[in-house]
Amino acid sequence: MLLKILIPVSIIVKILEMYGLIEVIASYLSGAMGLMGLPGEFGLVWSTALLTNIYGGMVVFFNLVQSGAIFSVREVTILAVVVLVAHALPVEVGIARKAGVRVWFSVVTRIGCAFIFGAFLNFIFVTFNLYSSDATIFWTPEISDPSLLSWMVSQLRSYILIFVVISALMFIMETLKLLGIMSWLNKKLEPFLEMLGMSREVAPLGIVGLTLGLSYGGGLIIQEAKSGRLKKKDVVLGVSLMNLCHSLIEDSLLMISLGAALSGVFVARLFFAIVVVFLLARVLAFSNDKILGFIYSSP
Repeated sequence: MLLKILIPVSIIVKILEMYGLIEVIASYLSGAMGLMGLPGEFGLVWSTALLTNIYGGMVVFFNLVQSGAIFSVREVTILAVVVLVAHALPVEVGIARKAGVRVWFSVVTRIGCAFIFGAFLNFIFVTFNLYSSDATIFWTPEISDPSLLSWMVSQLRSYILIFVVISALMFIMETLKLLGIMSWLNKKLEPFLEMLGMSREVAPLGIVGLTLGLSYGGGLIIQEAKSGRLKKKDVVLGVSLMNLCHSLIEDSLLMISLGAALSGVFVARLFFAIVVVFLLARVLAFSNDKILGFIYSSP
């Protein structure tokens, strides 16, 4: 099911990229970047990440630095959290849709929260004069071969990796269930999940999403949603948490290597996602099935 999403979407995005759609979106985003205290050229970085992935955005950022541009830690950190909250939308929104969360909700939530989060961090950093020094880049992404053949090989490797990892995760989860470890873990996380308004059945899926990424956690939540073991509200909350904060370790390290602050890309991002999901759970608690139907449709 996940490959049925990834393969056609990857092809469509590649075609749009070849015909310059990313630059068109960047022209609209450049003005909006000022609302978050960022230079207009960061619009191209974000638009690239929105349609492709984090690595695509990093390559554009690296090109800006190579051209002689100098950015502060504040600017890089805000750009980083914006990219981390909203990137690879064609693929990741498709995954959320297969789990039952409507496309409009995922898009509005991720882009809207990215703007709010970025503007809030900018306000805090400017008010308290934080991270005003120049950013230091510790690592630069490899400039990949732009040929179509190279892109096809790269995509094929990604598909194989995702298939292998998800298959292994499903096997591990079933084994942990048989050994009773999942039950123990769910009990430990139950108070935290109850605070967020989620049931304990979402715990293992949320952990996979937070640590490994939306593709892996989303693949599992699609399976659980189709099985009927999860309530509609839990699917929405679980997917929303993964949308706003996934792959905490790998993605955070990537952004830190470009000069972003750990407090922003890891601590603040996790806290922000928890607050948003907490507020969303309060709203859904007073919603009837008709209202929930605008957000969720059966996968």
